[in-house]
Amino acid sequence: MQKSIIIAGKKSGLLVLLALASCTSSVQAPQAQETQATVAQKQEEPNPLLKEWTGPYGGVPAFDKMNLADLKPAMEKAMAMNLAEIEAIANSPQPATFENTIEEMERAGKELNRVFTYYGIWGSNVSTPAFREVQAEMAPKISEFNSKISQNEKLFQRIKTVYDNAQKNPLPADQQRVVELVYKGFEMEGANLSPEKKQRYAEINKELSSLYTNFSNNILADEENYVVYFTKDQLGGLPESFVKAAAKAAADRGKPGQYAVTNTRSSMDQFLTYSDERALREKVWKNYYSRADNNDASDNKQNIVDILKLRKERVQLMGYDNYAQWRLQDRMAKTPEAAMDLMMAVWPAAIARAKEEVADMQKVANKTSKTKITIQPWDYRYYAEKVRQEKYDLNSDEVKQYLELGNLTDAIFFTAGELFNFKFTPVPEGSVPVFHEDVKVWEVTDKTTGQHIGLWYLDPFARQGKRSGAWATTYRAHTTFDGKKTVLSSNNSNFVKPAPGEPVLVSWDDAETFFHEFGHALHFLASNVKYPTLNSGVRDYTEFQSQLLERWLSTDKVINQFLKHYKTGEPMPKELVAKIEKASTFNQGFATTEFLGSALMDMHFHLADPNGMDPAKFEKETLTKLGMPKEIVMRHRSPHFGHVFSGEGYATGYYGYLWADVLTSDAAEAFAEAPGGFYDAEVAARLVKYLFAPRNSMDPADAYRKFRGRDAKIDALMRDRGFPVPKPQSRK
Repeated sequence: MQKSIIIAGKKSGLLVLLALASCTSSVQAPQAQETQATVAQKQEEPNPLLKEWTGPYGGVPAFDKMNLADLKPAMEKAMAMNLAEIEAIANSPQPATFENTIEEMERAGKELNRVFTYYGIWGSNVSTPAFREVQAEMAPKISEFNSKISQNEKLFQRIKTVYDNAQKNPLPADQQRVVELVYKGFEMEGANLSPEKKQRYAEINKELSSLYTNFSNNILADEENYVVYFTKDQLGGLPESFVKAAAKAAADRGKPGQYAVTNTRSSMDQFLTYSDERALREKVWKNYYSRADNNDASDNKQNIVDILKLRKERVQLMGYDNYAQWRLQDRMAKTPEAAMDLMMAVWPAAIARAKEEVADMQKVANKTSKTKITIQPWDYRYYAEKVRQEKYDLNSDEVKQYLELGNLTDAIFFTAGELFNFKFTPVPEGSVPVFHEDVKVWEVTDKTTGQHIGLWYLDPFARQGKRSGAWATTYRAHTTFDGKKTVLSSNNSNFVKPAPGEPVLVSWDDAETFFHEFGHALHFLASNVKYPTLNSGVRDYTEFQSQLLERWLSTDKVINQFLKHYKTGEPMPKELVAKIEKASTFNQGFATTEFLGSALMDMHFHLADPNGMDPAKFEKETLTKLGMPKEIVMRHRSPHFGHVFSGEGYATGYYGYLWADVLTSDAAEAFAEAPGGFYDAEVAARLVKYLFAPRNSMDPADAYRKFRGRDAKIDALMRDRGFPVPKPQSRK
């Protein structure tokens, strides 16, 4: 079901959850009366998590009022309220119309939307063992709630009536799109099934919800529990900034005087790139890539099998052969065959390049290593860095001196100003509640008119209880349906927090990721749709906008104005810029292969028969058949592949990053070919008009054609990565 219809839904009305309180019998009468009055007042107060958002900027989440004790009752109350609204729509005595059915659904569930904002923060940013208990209890209840809506026969018949009528007499374009998305969402969730099959469908969803929660929490447990500590005599090769951050990480964990590599990508990646301690590199690598794969209480292999079995059974209820067929029908790829064709068009070039990279690294290792070694996965980043220095005279740590987080933040604001005419102004500290002291907030306005567009929250640093990786989300999306709603968007990263007074210096890859996630935020902020459902996304398309924004990091204007040495303030030297450009396709074998390894495994898992499957054996055998180089592992190994097994957003959809990158490379060439380059006003206007503002109000393929004048071609992607461009097939 469309999440924007149910979980991120809309509501009307307000019911209060009575607070429980008691007064003691030892107080004097007047005090007792006052206490009873206080109790009555408390009983009339609604749960803080249900309350309408108040304050400036159209109202903001009350993150300062978050109390875990309020979460479960708030969710239960909000779901009950939303179900009551849905029942009222389903049982309306009036003939079904767009206004009394679809619009009322768009309007319903506002309390629930607010509660799920807090739930998402607890789940992703400030998780605790106590929250995970609530999460485990609520996951099946949320699934049951969703099923009560998606399987409401009366509701679906009203939706179908509106849909059928719209096929005969089309509605205005945006309304037509909403009807089609809502109808398709219900249809994909089994609304046309028999009562018996609907019951089993709901049971499967309930079981899956618990498995997803368990899968995710197992990963988090291993990220928190597997930390590598090392000592002063083991600092060889490590940059000063990392050493200081590692010392702080160890001190924070009760080991002052030592150093810590936490089990997150940002920490692992830096250590494997620079540390001269090969044995420690192996330990750090094994910790990271064996998350949830240690044959203990946090092991996820059985969860994988159970999830795959249930997914296959569920889609077979609707007549599909496999999960991928069902999942991809509303994506740009449409079929698993199309997705596989794209991946396999790139795969041979990627692994061929990876073999060349390994050969280069082995030569360096043979010359520099004190003992004879054969390149292993924990050596790849380390020796790739040595090759980078030898081939291109490019030192990643030297590049980092010019990639300070504050300057990068200014750079993304500049890019947003040039392309979208947005201005970002810091919100006075304390004027907007935040859920952690690290979070900062900016107001977004139109540079020309000063019109308020929304807020942007940034939560930049890794910490215990925060899931790894980088992501973007919205607390409130733009709509003009029931009065204009402005955007509350956020970006979340896991940069290693520096020692006090030290700068946050990041790698080029991390800087690109920062731009990438900000691209998602701009997609939210640029939205110009009327109905909430139109803010939903097509997974293999919505990554395109964010991947495209990465390209502005390497533009002259950003480099010259914002990539400044953190000590001297001097801009990045032209010689260093030239080295970066020369090395732009360096290590693309590794980057493409580790990604495609994950994307191909995602698809193969869902096309295979899960009965009797051993996930570890299946992963190994499948990658061997594909010719995966032994020196590279999947970017996300199966037991911690949260994209695919912690939920359904990316399941059989991880390929979408590559699909989106075809669009990205092609669109980037449109800018490169324009008179004004990446800041060409005409191309930028088309970018905003067709690729950002419409969100899901038009078919993505049509939107791209309006921007580019044609469909995207794979050629630009291959050129970008330094791979051979496929020759056109001759027609006989």
